[in-house]
Amino acid sequence: MTASSADAPGDLPLSGKRVVLGVTGGIAAYKSILVCRQLVDLGVHVIPILTDAALNMVGSTTFTALASERPKTSLWTDPDPIPHTTMGQTCDAIVVVPATARIISDYRTGRSGDLLSATLIATEAPVIVCPAMHTEMWNQASVQDNINTLQSRGTIIVPPEEGRLAGGDLGAGRLADPDTVVAAVVDALGGTGAVGGGDLAGRSVVVSAGGTREAIDPVRFIGNRSTGKQGYALAAEAKRRGASVTLVTTVDRPAAAGIERIDVTTAADMEAAMHTAAASADIVVMTAAVADFRPADVATDKIKKADGIPSIELVPTNDILAGLGAKKPAGQLLVGFAAETTNVVESAKGKLERKNADFIVANDVSAPGVGFAHDTNAVTIVGPQGLTKAVPLGTKEEIATAVFDLVVDSLPPS
Repeated sequence: MTASSADAPGDLPLSGKRVVLGVTGGIAAYKSILVCRQLVDLGVHVIPILTDAALNMVGSTTFTALASERPKTSLWTDPDPIPHTTMGQTCDAIVVVPATARIISDYRTGRSGDLLSATLIATEAPVIVCPAMHTEMWNQASVQDNINTLQSRGTIIVPPEEGRLAGGDLGAGRLADPDTVVAAVVDALGGTGAVGGGDLAGRSVVVSAGGTREAIDPVRFIGNRSTGKQGYALAAEAKRRGASVTLVTTVDRPAAAGIERIDVTTAADMEAAMHTAAASADIVVMTAAVADFRPADVATDKIKKADGIPSIELVPTNDILAGLGAKKPAGQLLVGFAAETTNVVESAKGKLERKNADFIVANDVSAPGVGFAHDTNAVTIVGPQGLTKAVPLGTKEEIATAVFDLVVDSLPPS
């Protein structure tokens, strides 16, 4: 017997919405079952399309039991002579979970190789693509080009997370959490964000990410090793919990679906963007690694080696966290990050007071697997009333969860 959202109570939040759920042959295909069930529970009429490769990973019987219609697997066996155009024209959204490198390439190039790819190019409805693949595949320039092109065309990308992959490897490419996927679908359908609202529903969060670049000349800059991974994980976690999220970033990588992104380069750019965005925010998380110094003067032309060793005078940049703390409105929570190599907890406690922050998240970037460029992190969070909480080595998504668990508990009533 097939489940039907048409039989669901009319007061479910997404009753009457029709979503095509595309499932491809990634090892993470089993998570699409959870996505299907959650969408049906929200009142969505879910129409599954399973590729031939997906059938090697999950069975059609499962979707027959859980979805709103029996799964479709072929252009040629459906009673509808044109199933791809029928679904493309009548659905309110299409979500592909997991999205393999193959289906991403087909969709980007307009190649109609099966029922799912044909339906994708036969719709004007929002499309949500949830990539999942091994790290080396995800990092391939061709895959990233395809992702960037799709995003530029308006496709909603739910970026993969970092964590354990098939074969026991650890890295980027793990399918986003089903809650995150469903939240992206809800957003695309004009819903409220996180499934069930979330503990940050109705709140606004601003997160900074990446390392600033301070120009020396047109081709050189002063920078640092920050990749922005932790900031992106924090922004995604806030969005998953239902917040309205603004990400101020120096990093050219896709943000989680539904996040407003502001691109900046220098410390001055970030300062201006953060002060503007933070003015009305409930929570501000200053994760970015801001350069402490910048050249006093920027050369208008490339400095040539033949001209000898240049003398570069440095001047300090403004302390963005301290500036935000000085202007912090009543009820706002301010979270700072501190990358240290010695006296981690003591330094964090000093910054907490000096910068009028509510929490400081400190890490020892000299420790193995911690801080810049790693997929993992370990932190100590210091906060009000002497709070000191050590969070052991884990993925940056796990660190983000630990940070927001504490922040949410400290929020004043809305």
